[in-house]
This record gives sequence, structure tokens and C-alpha cells, in this order.
Amino acid sequence: MKKERVQDYFGSKVFNDQVMKERLPRDVYKALHKTIDEGMHLQMDLANELAGAMKNWAVEQGATHFTHWFQPMTGVTAEKHDSFISPQPGGGVIMEFSGKELVKGEPDASSFPSGGLRATFEARGYTDWDPTSYAFIKDNTLCIPTAFCSYSGEALDKKTPLLRSMQALDRQAMRVLKLFGNTDAKRVITTVGPEQEYFLIDLEMYKKRPDLIYTGRTLFGSRPPKGQELEDHYFGQIKPRVKKFMADLDKELWKLGIYVKTEHNEVAPAQHELAPVYSTTNIATDHNQLTMELLKTVANRHGMACLLHEKPFAGVNGSGKHNNWSLSTDTGVNLLEPGETPSQNAQFLLFLVAVIKAVDEYQGLLRMSVASAGNDHRLGANEAPPAIMSVFVGEELEKVLQSIEEGTDYHDEKKRLMSIGATVLPHIPADKTDRNRTSPFAFTGNKFEFRSVGSEDSIAGCNIVLNTIVAQALSEYADILEQASDFDQALSTLVREEIIRHKRILFNGNGYSEEWVKEAEERGLLNLRTTPEALAQFSEKKNREVFIRNGVYTETEISARQEILYENYYKTISIEAQALLVMTRRNIFGAAVSYEKLLSEMLQAKQALGLEDRAAAGRLKLVSALTEELSEGIAALDQAMAEEEGLADARKAAWYQLEKIVPGMNRIRGAVDELERLIPLDLWPYPTYGQILYSVR
Repeated sequence: MKKERVQDYFGSKVFNDQVMKERLPRDVYKALHKTIDEGMHLQMDLANELAGAMKNWAVEQGATHFTHWFQPMTGVTAEKHDSFISPQPGGGVIMEFSGKELVKGEPDASSFPSGGLRATFEARGYTDWDPTSYAFIKDNTLCIPTAFCSYSGEALDKKTPLLRSMQALDRQAMRVLKLFGNTDAKRVITTVGPEQEYFLIDLEMYKKRPDLIYTGRTLFGSRPPKGQELEDHYFGQIKPRVKKFMADLDKELWKLGIYVKTEHNEVAPAQHELAPVYSTTNIATDHNQLTMELLKTVANRHGMACLLHEKPFAGVNGSGKHNNWSLSTDTGVNLLEPGETPSQNAQFLLFLVAVIKAVDEYQGLLRMSVASAGNDHRLGANEAPPAIMSVFVGEELEKVLQSIEEGTDYHDEKKRLMSIGATVLPHIPADKTDRNRTSPFAFTGNKFEFRSVGSEDSIAGCNIVLNTIVAQALSEYADILEQASDFDQALSTLVREEIIRHKRILFNGNGYSEEWVKEAEERGLLNLRTTPEALAQFSEKKNREVFIRNGVYTETEISARQEILYENYYKTISIEAQALLVMTRRNIFGAAVSYEKLLSEMLQAKQALGLEDRAAAGRLKLVSALTEELSEGIAALDQAMAEEEGLADARKAAWYQLEKIVPGMNRIRGAVDELERLIPLDLWPYPTYGQILYSVR
């Protein structure tokens, strides 16, 4: 039997450009491209032609339904399925799909997070087809990527502001390129390649941990004898069961046209990573949402559970999502490519300095864009970048920027060949700079790697902010340079002044060190350690103005987003607290009391025989004290939860969760983890870390 080739099925579930070219009349195909390329509205006659071809293709693939696939402010995607059937006389049906159904849908807008934009009785909302992102088939349903807005036009999703931010950046970058005499480029697009980390555990273990089911993370668990200390899991041999899962996942992703390329074991036991080839930010965001969904679906198919939470297990590394971001023209020129002589590449230097300026002036917004209850466990924990935003540019670019600041000549370094010492090994070209994994925002050759994003997050949030603040920087530069009588002199002066003004954000050292925390404070950099602190940045006047000025959010939408994020934080913590109370009250307290009883009966039996057992007596005393501490902790958390119920303000509720509920949960966890170390496995009601982390073989 002939072996199936990747080329034969790659993109087979996507209504992509190749399929459209084959199935659409030539004039319709050209008109569609003109509409997309020039950002025009889709005419209904064109929509009808397209819908018919799309339906015929989907039905041939086995699809029976269609859905407008969108990304509300829940963190996951949403879909409402409608069948293609249309009743006919005599009791039959035909399969129909109109241009109106393609372009517009009407889900219930009151049932999604709206931050006060929609009341319960104001239900109408609209989905609007995004023609820049291809339709695809999933589970016999034609999925049409769409934006989602309210009846009054406010964005209720993540796609709409992302598209707006890409448009803003395109507009300002094109102004700058024209000043450099570029007449070839018609558009500037942002590209992203998100690396996705995740954990795989046995499905049966997952089912026995209610905390994983309800919250995505373990709320207690003592460290196993072996964690990641030996550093033997990172890039280690992939276990057969995991390898089969990865092969299955690759095939599913490739069918959907997702360019997944790299996969390997990560640092912690049971932790892994996959990475795609970069694509435009809008499509990369859609693809990452699909990737997260398929990670879970395919894992279940293989008897495993995929955990995407940023910190599912204490004591070992959590999971992130590295957002590799760059700028390119529609002619294929990467605007962040330094070339062989970066010191002489004025266009590159201006775009580089614009990014540095953006991160410095809007560091609070960038931190806010990755804020969540889950990511709070990860940032600054010596496994992920700190909560302090800084930019790593590497040794060579640091020298280039320093020479510009000081007005001295710089001689670009040539690439060197590394000799590893064994004559049989070939000499390999060394990069001009090392990598810095402790930096939250690192330049890595021709792109920036934003390493602070949480593994469960949509990458839309951070890229909305990144696109917007860089657009603002480029806008200010264009305003200055467009008025200059001597462009070259004005450019030279601008670059030098901006380097001096924003060099405080540049840091090439160890971001994990305490010394950096102190130094960052001296430099005047923000250190927003928690989500409530970070979300307050949405209230800053300059932060609101940058979104409004660039047409990314309205004032109303900003307030709504902030409200939604506060709500998400306090609701997440509240669910965790409730789950912890249920598990401790129902089973853990009972296990502790049972063990106390067992020890007590054993001691009484020995005492009746005239024997003394100091070890058992000491163990009983310790278990009794921990059980008492657990009981008091449960009562205190119960009381704190009851007092929180009267808080109607989302911001106050979020701060209350942080200051009262989280410490209460930590108190209970301390007692539970100690009890787990003492109580025999046959009495302990839940799988331990050791059992879970090493459950997949």
C-alpha cells in the first residue's frame, strides 16, 4: 500500500487560495482578492458566488453544518452550528448556503462577557466574516472565522481589535517606509510564530483530581522525590505513547493548514512544546486557538489529558507561550532584519528604536497584556521572565546603539566560525549574539520574542498591545521626519535622541536575579507582580489614549475590557477556592482523621502491652496539629468567602481575592501538603505528584 504523504493531505480541510482558484470563476476569484488586498467591503453578489463554492466543497468533504467561529472574551472559541439543509416540497431537502449566511451571523451577545456593554435583555450581537482567514472543516462542520460585535457596534471579541491594531501598524509603518523611498511595498504586516508549552498526563489520573477538572491546576500536592533536578527531560527521548500522540496531532494540524514544525520534551516531567512556522498575526492567532483545542482533543483520543494551565504543578516549571513577533512588507522584506552591517542599516535602526521606545513608554500595558491568575504563578519564578518589562538586544546591537549614543564609529563584526575542538566536526558559523532566556522581550536575530505570555492565553491580547504601541512610536517618528528639511540629519538626530531617552529599558543581564529587581526600580521601571496591579494600567490616561488615537479601542471598549479582565481574575480565584474547600472537607480531612485514629489505636494497643512507641506518638502529635491547622484554615477561608459575596465592584473583588482568598488557600495548601507527606498512600484520597507526573510511559 502506498504510504500517505504530508503533501497530499496538508491543508485538505481548508478552503484556501488554491481551492478558491480551482472552484471560483476567474472574475470572482480576482474580485475577491481585490476586496481582501484593498480592505474593501464584500459585495453580496460576490458573497453568494463564494458561499456556493464553499458549500459544495464542504459537502464533498462530508460537512453537514456550518458555524461562525469566533473568539469572545472567554479565552476560548465559540461556535453555533446550523445545518445546510433547506426543506423542499414532498418532504425532501437540498443543501443551501447563501452569501448572507456566510457574511453575517447573529449569536446571543448577552451571554458572553461584555464588561457592561450588553445587559441580559440586550441580546442581539453580530458575527462578521473575516475573509483574511480561511474557512476550514472541523468535525464535519464548515467553520468560518468571524469577528464578533454588539448590536451597537462595540467589539466583543479578540479578533476585531487585533485586526484594527494590524491596520494601525500598517498605516504608520507605510508612512515611514515612504520616507525611505520605498515605493514597492503596499502593506506592512505583522507576523507571529507562537511556541506552545503543555503537560500530558494519564487521563485516569486526571479524572481522579477534581482540582484539575475544575481549575486546570493542582491546588495541593507535595513534591515527588524526583522532579526536574537532573535536567534529563529537556530534549530527552520522547516516550512512545507521547510520540504517537504527537504524530496524530501533527496530522490533524497539517490537515488544517497549520505549519507546526518543531516538537520536543520540555524541562519539567510530562512537559512538552510545539512550535509552528510564523504566519500573519491574525492567522497565527486563529491557528493557535485551534492548536490548543486539538491538543486536548487528540490527547483524550490517546488516553491522556493535556494541561494548558500556566502552573499545573508546584515545584516544577510552568508553561508559557513565546510570541515571536516581527514586521514584514508585502514584498517579503523583514523590517527587523539587521543585515550584515546593522550599524549602517538606518531603516532597521529606526524600526528597532521604535520597538524599544514602545516597550519603554508602555511597559505597563505590555505587562497587562499577559496578566492572569494562572500567569501570576509563573512570572518571576526563576522559570519565566520577571514581571518587569525589559528589552534584550544582544551584545552586538548594544555596542551599535552605544556608539550611536556616543557619536563614535562602529565597525560591524563579521560572522566567525566556531571550532569545537574535535577535528572531525565541521566549523559552524556562530551567531553574533547569545540568547537570553531570562528576558521578557528579547531580540533574536530578525524578530522579538515576547516570553511572558501564558500558555493558556490567546496571543491576540499581547499582539493587540504590541502592534498598537509600535504604531504609536512610528506615528511620532513619521510626524517628525515628514517635516524635516534634511531627512538624513533629522533621522540621525532622532535615532540618537531616542536611544538616550529609552536606554533604561535595555537589559542584557540575568532577569532572574534580585540585583536586577533593585536596579530596575532605580531605573524607574515598573514591577507589577500581580494581575490586579497590572490591570490598573488600563486606567492610566496615556494608556487609554494610545488605543483611542490608533483606532484600536473606543473609550467604552477599554472600560469593558478592564471590567472583563477583573471579573475573570476574581472568578478564577473563587472557583479555585471553592474546589479546594470541597476536596479538603470531603476527603482530605477525613483521611487525616482516619490516620489519627489508626495511630491512636496502635498506640493504645502497645500501651496495653506495656510498650512505648515514641515515633508513633510523635507522628500522632504532628498529624493532629496539622489536622487542626487544616480545620482552622477551612473555617477561615469559608468566612473570607462569605464576606466577599457582598462586593459588586469587579476591581474591589479582584483585590479582595488577592489579599484575602489567595493567602487563605495557601494556608490550607501548606497543611495539606504536609499531611500528604505523612499519610499512607492507601489512605490518601487523590493521586500524588509522583503518580501524576510519571503516569505516561
